[in-house]
Amino acid sequence: MSASQHASDLIFPRPVPPQPGEIVAIAPGIRWLRLALPFALDHVNIYLIDDGDGWAVVDTGVADVRTRTVWNEVIANHLDGRPLARLILTHFHPDHLGLAGWMTGDCGLELHMTPGEYRAGRNAGRLLDESGRLAHRAFFTRHGLDSPTIDAAMGRGTAYMRMTTGLPAAFTPLVAGETLRLGGRDFEIYTGGGHAPEQAMLLNRADRLFLAADQVLARISPNIGVWPTEPDSNPLAAYLTSLAALRQQIPDDVFALPAHNLPFFGLHHRIEALQRHHEARCNDIIAACATPSTTAQVLPVLFPRLLDAHQIGFAFGEVLAHINYLVGTGALASATDAEGVVRVERA
Repeated sequence: MSASQHASDLIFPRPVPPQPGEIVAIAPGIRWLRLALPFALDHVNIYLIDDGDGWAVVDTGVADVRTRTVWNEVIANHLDGRPLARLILTHFHPDHLGLAGWMTGDCGLELHMTPGEYRAGRNAGRLLDESGRLAHRAFFTRHGLDSPTIDAAMGRGTAYMRMTTGLPAAFTPLVAGETLRLGGRDFEIYTGGGHAPEQAMLLNRADRLFLAADQVLARISPNIGVWPTEPDSNPLAAYLTSLAALRQQIPDDVFALPAHNLPFFGLHHRIEALQRHHEARCNDIIAACATPSTTAQVLPVLFPRLLDAHQIGFAFGEVLAHINYLVGTGALASATDAEGVVRVERA
């Protein structure tokens, strides 16, 4: 999701990212590994934190042969002879937890994760069973999407959710307000909603390091979407609340290490840009809803470009997130017709 017009005001100490599979030092005691993804968003940033006798790894990439091959190379040749010891998962999306089952099982890592993300990760597979697929189709139909587009979104579009090795039966919870000690350094735990239910972020005040996960990205806005499991949820309200809290709680001079795009300085500026971005999108939707409109009819207003099967579901959920937010504020009114299709218009 584009919000790149403000990224030129940020400072990027390393303006050229490592190649996929390459590992570089990016901050004191932290190494940066970039892994390839088979999507339009073609990479994820992984951070390895010095943890004394070993390394704590933040996120894993998706579960595919290419990613596992890179990890085997990193473990064998790029960690100074020290093992991976702990796995910190920021949230449940497959590009972040894809290899969690392998790392905690075959590699023996201890898992740290927020309870909300652990539950979401354990439940994510339910969308792929028969009852989940029926609910998914009904969700799209209720908001006006046509059958061919639904078929595309539920075909290749849901393959993303299968790119995991599962989660172990036990984990160590990350709790907001508590501290995680890694290699003699304290990292304060923060959580935020919107993109995921209880996404974890870490702050080391002494070295001014902020592992921002997907909550604050330099060049794009994270996907803020409504999903069939919670069709009336308001994730945009949760995300905007999180951004406001981060601006108050996290110092502006931190070095932000996000899960996508480049590490950067200028956190507060970027938060303000993201807030303006979502305000503008809300205004676009209000303008488009002079007459009753379904989510599917509003979709090209926010996403005029051609979307592939993987992107359709994310874009649809994003539009509905803004609609639900505007219904919540009273800017839009919602009504369901005799066929069960939901339409909204300016209140």
